[in-house]
Amino acid sequence: MSIFARPTLSSAAGTFAAFRHRNYRLWLTGQLVSLVGTWMQNVAQGYLLYTLTGSVAYLGYVGFMSGLPSWLLMIYSGLIADRVPRRTLLVITQSAKMVLAFVLGALVFFNWVQAWHVLGLALLLGVANAFETPARKSLAVDLVQREDLTNAITLSDAMFSLSAIIGPMVGAAVYALTGPTWCFFLNGISFTAVIAALLMMRIQATAISPQRGAASMAVVEGIRHVCSNRLMQTLFISELLISIIGFGPMVLLPAWAVSVLHGDVTTNGLLISARGIGAVIAGLSIAALASRRHRGKVWMLGSLALPLAMAAFTLSRHLPISLLCLGLVGFSYVSLETNNSAIVQSIVPDELRGRVTGLYALMYTGGEPLGSLAMGLLAGRTSEPFTFFVCSAGLMLFSLLILLVRPEVRAVE
Repeated sequence: MSIFARPTLSSAAGTFAAFRHRNYRLWLTGQLVSLVGTWMQNVAQGYLLYTLTGSVAYLGYVGFMSGLPSWLLMIYSGLIADRVPRRTLLVITQSAKMVLAFVLGALVFFNWVQAWHVLGLALLLGVANAFETPARKSLAVDLVQREDLTNAITLSDAMFSLSAIIGPMVGAAVYALTGPTWCFFLNGISFTAVIAALLMMRIQATAISPQRGAASMAVVEGIRHVCSNRLMQTLFISELLISIIGFGPMVLLPAWAVSVLHGDVTTNGLLISARGIGAVIAGLSIAALASRRHRGKVWMLGSLALPLAMAAFTLSRHLPISLLCLGLVGFSYVSLETNNSAIVQSIVPDELRGRVTGLYALMYTGGEPLGSLAMGLLAGRTSEPFTFFVCSAGLMLFSLLILLVRPEVRAVE
């Protein structure tokens, strides 16, 4: 059947197959509300920090602090997610994140906030995220039947991208009208939606089996498997590079909005939302097509499109063109990420799936803080456009190298 065939009711139902499950509908609704609040805080926090310090380097510092716990805790937090009911762990971590949002809002409200407050709270938020991520990514198996699992994961990614459209625009509007305080308070309130959704779910209790053997040896076994597989090596390196020099430069958008486009917090919100629009279109397209064919070729196209879109954004000095370029960045980024993950999941053996998936998650959650720190420091010494250009050139060089020396990637069906 051609992918250009007219869509039918059955194909539309297939696109949203996971919606048949009550638990999944609750989760998606609660997560959407919560993530909109999170993006509101992200916009306000970055712009507030840039206002407090006038330093683009601090934008890198806050990204580094929020992601640092991933390197320290992510691998072993996955073991905790296996030993504690996932819903319980998520309620705890969401509650902790809610408290942190209220604390930051109170600091701003009473005019006590300083740059080190933002950095310290970002570090604590990173700790909560490190424990949340393994539980959140594995929760889908409790919410839908096995045949709808891939669809549920894809729709969750699309929902994340949708929140990245709504949240920044709402956050920018609230910031412009009232200042940053209400962005943080509203984010704190938004966590009640996902906590309520978790508590309302009817999840069948599963036995938590004790883990045997040293955790360190189990991790080493997963690392050995990745290192012994050429295709797996390429995908893991790709994921790390995408996180560092593909996603890392995005922390510079608050400074870009002011110093390059001569805008304000609203401009910053539009830039982030434009990237989200491209991402959600890519996510829904992948969910609708649900094709397993030619994943390697699609991966290759995405890896070439991402640096080209970033380079085009680097050259633009007009807001409409910049928004279009960031939309293309979001589209190519999600297309590449989705295929990267799909190929990894298709080639990893079941007995190593949890460990390899945890290591794979570490590539992007651990790469982001390194990228944030490096991009902030580089932009502080040079400029934001130069930093974007260097990153786009690095990604293009890597893509061409893979095209020439690792033909097994584009051969993946």
